[in-house]
Amino acid sequence: MKKIEDHACFGGRQQVWQHDSTSLGVPARFGIYLPPQAAEGRCPVLYWLSGLTCTEQNFISKAGAQQFAAEHGVIIVAPDTSPRGEGVADGEGYDIGLGAGFYVNATQAPWAPHYRMYDYVATELPAIIEAQFPADERRGIFGHSMGGHGALTIALRNPGRYRSVSAFAPIVAPSQVPWGRKVFAAYLGEDREAWARHDAIALVAGDLSERLPLLIDQGDADEFLAEQLRPELLRDAAEAAGHPLTLRLQPGYDHSYYFIASFMGEHVAWHAKALRD
Repeated sequence: MKKIEDHACFGGRQQVWQHDSTSLGVPARFGIYLPPQAAEGRCPVLYWLSGLTCTEQNFISKAGAQQFAAEHGVIIVAPDTSPRGEGVADGEGYDIGLGAGFYVNATQAPWAPHYRMYDYVATELPAIIEAQFPADERRGIFGHSMGGHGALTIALRNPGRYRSVSAFAPIVAPSQVPWGRKVFAAYLGEDREAWARHDAIALVAGDLSERLPLLIDQGDADEFLAEQLRPELLRDAAEAAGHPLTLRLQPGYDHSYYFIASFMGEHVAWHAKALRD
């Protein structure tokens, strides 16, 4: 692995690392915040998944999470949102291809060789973090928009692997909205069972062995709310399945990192409590 950045921040270190990813088949980058408590022993880890067009930089520079991670003694890891590099396919528009991995394992050409963000986030990255950094096996996961979709589906599909999950303005029903339908058709083909495995609505409605509580914040001034996000669908599915969900509609907030930063402290505290318990 190669260290790309290293900055003092709230008594800890904000770093960016690059490594050769076996899942993606190309070099990948991730940001990691090591709180001051990591100098004394192992800490729990909170994984952040970003949204469309982002890299690891958006979260580490805009979300303001480091001060809360330092307060609670939590490591935060923020990977890139897609594979990048020589031979990696790109698509038409910002919502497919580079910056739009959607946290699935693509099965269709030309995406299949590299677009395996599900394996990268769920398996490869935690193994690296727990082997190379002072991290223990207590894990939480959260994200924004496309990353909120990824956090919800990865947590729901892996019972016992995560102690907490939350999201900001997540795409809760990708099979039913334009962003998800475009990408799922391209990456996964027309196999609707494969789509359902990456759809939070379908997962919540299914026979889950663990009902991990969900925390979601959604701005009511979000320009993507009605067409792409549709949190009411998850609310209805959770009510029908008896799945614990806290859905907070925040008045006046949009889809930006100003929204994320406004509630980041509450999310990190919520995860920290679950990780400690």
